[in-house]
Amino acid sequence: MSRFSERTDFARTPNPLALALERHRASGRPLLDLTESNPTRVGLPLPDAALLAPEDAFTYQPEPLGLVSARQALVADFAARGAQVSAAHLLLTASTSEAYGWLFKLLCEPGDNVLVPAPCYPLFEHLARLEGVQTRSYALPRAHGFGLDAREVAAACDARTRAVLVVNPGNPTGHFLHEGELAALADVCVDRRLALLCDEVFAPFAWDAAAPGRVATVAGRALPMLTFALGGLSKAVGLPGLKLAWTHVGGPGHLRDEALARLEWVGDTYLPVGTPVQRALPALLAHAPRFQAAVLERVRGNRQRLLAARPRGATWDVVPAEGGWSAVLRIPRVPGEEATCLALLDAGARVQPGYFYDFGGGAFLVLSLLPQPEVFAAAVEVLTRTLGP
Repeated sequence: MSRFSERTDFARTPNPLALALERHRASGRPLLDLTESNPTRVGLPLPDAALLAPEDAFTYQPEPLGLVSARQALVADFAARGAQVSAAHLLLTASTSEAYGWLFKLLCEPGDNVLVPAPCYPLFEHLARLEGVQTRSYALPRAHGFGLDAREVAAACDARTRAVLVVNPGNPTGHFLHEGELAALADVCVDRRLALLCDEVFAPFAWDAAAPGRVATVAGRALPMLTFALGGLSKAVGLPGLKLAWTHVGGPGHLRDEALARLEWVGDTYLPVGTPVQRALPALLAHAPRFQAAVLERVRGNRQRLLAARPRGATWDVVPAEGGWSAVLRIPRVPGEEATCLALLDAGARVQPGYFYDFGGGAFLVLSLLPQPEVFAAAVEVLTRTLGP
């Protein structure tokens, strides 16, 4: 009989919310979905599909780090955001998830660990486990607005910690990394010999572009530790189906160059990114400002609708944030997250409980701000009616 790896033995038992959602869908009743985060399904602007059919789309040119023309387009995109980088320090993958797999291969032996924030999107534990790597959580204190506290990072380290992962801005918390936080984190990284993995997929979506002290990207900075800044078409251009992401490698020159040399071998082994999307990348990045402006208009408008709908003196509140696509609600511990989500589903609106994202210290709900305004407004009406005053 065949044997399977424990790395792929993930739990598959549906939780009560999943079972309730199945029943709701089977009933045929309408559903106002405030978990929708697919940008291709909510009426946002798309580029011309002809961009994916350039004349040289079928000319195969294997480049382990990605086509030079695509990486040069990213250099210009970084420059527009105030970061000066070199194409030689950029690596293309099919997704940021794939990039994490490569970075865990690069940095960790089986049994080593990486630090991941809590609360956070529930992905990194699975990606690490598939590489034989463990994760250890460090807390994003609610007292800091779920911002980074370097002391929490240091406390989470052990002898086998190899890297710390930061999501900038947090998903779903929406807190950007700030200059003082980055400086304190750099001290911990140097002291513990940690690499920094900075997930910047939501970085283009800062609600207040003029906020002082915010770190837009760690790329192009003279930081004392090995750094990896990740982004991709999935969020920056709203095209998750095109499967192209990028990683900028930075830090001290000897560490950066060794990392790139090793990653080039990994890239040459997989060669995962399709030629047409690489050829189209300059034009796709040219579309990005239009898409990002539409997202920011949608997100700001929906967040304002949510804030305006909260009754004075309500027992629930909207957690302050600085960017991204989500809103976090703090709700009473009783009846709590799951009971509230089930009540909302029964009333025709779907949200996510905070425990999906490893929130602690209270009860929370997570809402997507991407749905079309009329859908969002109708869902908020159900939300406020269900949550009560």
